[in-house]
Amino acid sequence: MELATPLVTFGLLLLVGLALDALGRLTRLPRITLLVLFGLVIGPSALDILPVSAEGWLDTISVLALTMIAFLLGGELAWASLRTHGRAILAVSLSVMTVSFAVMAAGLTFAGAPPVLALLLAGIALATDPAATREVVREIRADGPATTTLLGVVAIDDAWGVIVFSVVLGFVGPGGIVDGLGDGLVEVFGAIGLGLAIGLPAALLTGRVRPGEPTLAEALGLVLLCAGMSLWLEISFLLTGMTTGAVIVNLARHHNFAFHEIEHISGPVLVLFFVLAGAAVDLSSVIIAGPLGLAFLLLRLGGRVGGGWLGGRLGGMPDSQARMMGLTLLPQAGVALGMALVASVAVPEHAVTVTAVTVATTVVFELLGPIVTRLTLIRLGEAGRARPEPSDTPTG
Repeated sequence: MELATPLVTFGLLLLVGLALDALGRLTRLPRITLLVLFGLVIGPSALDILPVSAEGWLDTISVLALTMIAFLLGGELAWASLRTHGRAILAVSLSVMTVSFAVMAAGLTFAGAPPVLALLLAGIALATDPAATREVVREIRADGPATTTLLGVVAIDDAWGVIVFSVVLGFVGPGGIVDGLGDGLVEVFGAIGLGLAIGLPAALLTGRVRPGEPTLAEALGLVLLCAGMSLWLEISFLLTGMTTGAVIVNLARHHNFAFHEIEHISGPVLVLFFVLAGAAVDLSSVIIAGPLGLAFLLLRLGGRVGGGWLGGRLGGMPDSQARMMGLTLLPQAGVALGMALVASVAVPEHAVTVTAVTVATTVVFELLGPIVTRLTLIRLGEAGRARPEPSDTPTG
């Protein structure tokens, strides 16, 4: 009987997700925004009618959902694509990281925040939301140089974010800079090593039962293995999934649709993830954040736009695309909240402020970020250019 409530709840949420998908087509709002809003409405901050604990289930579902997305983003890093867009991807990601951090740290300090708090929030601001970004791209069937660059950037952004945030904690926390940098490098290279250990045999062995395409069991098995081993080893499941996907797409020459089954099963998981993420938000944090939260919003927006333009130009993108790249990188969600939790433990004197500002700004960026990403890709003329998925192609 204990399982009855969550099973019924999740079943209803998936059906509601279908209805919101239809509503999104009518209103032109991204499905992600509607799902998060729905979660806010039914969660404890509003109607409080969700019969299960959002926070209790969110950890498990978010790990599963984000590992799937990381796996799919790794699949975007095919060598042929990197030869064409690799310079732009690296330039934009490094530039957005550098400019965003500098603008956030300097701006928050100028606004009156203590230097330690400004550095912590600047590190948290580097986090993006690869799940929301990829969902927008899939929803509007976007394709083109800007879209390819965007997917490559969000695939590797968290690697830079982990390193920078770890170094910041090294400066302001009890461990020292050497420990902070060491922890960041261990997490990044540990995740890459685990991704290689899983991806190399997977590239050789998968897609043999059903020639050309891994089965559902193979696809889900890889995702669960990446997620579980990463949690066990206490390294980034995002980077592990991304590395595994990149290895498979580049080495499995016998694959025709290497990631098609993951795309099939990620949809329902993402519905639950976005609804529960919305329901887990405490709206009182928006009030507590106050002027500092507003400064965070404006400075992160400025840092993204400036960094995206600079990186795009350095990466050889046309000015018309470079000026808009930063606007596609606004979504922010679970990774930022995780960083805030770590910061709260490491620097308890700023725990309340860090948590309040991060939660408040994440609500805004998760609601408005996908809308801005969608409108930007449409304005760049890249919506509707992706090929139909194999399952969408008539067969007879």
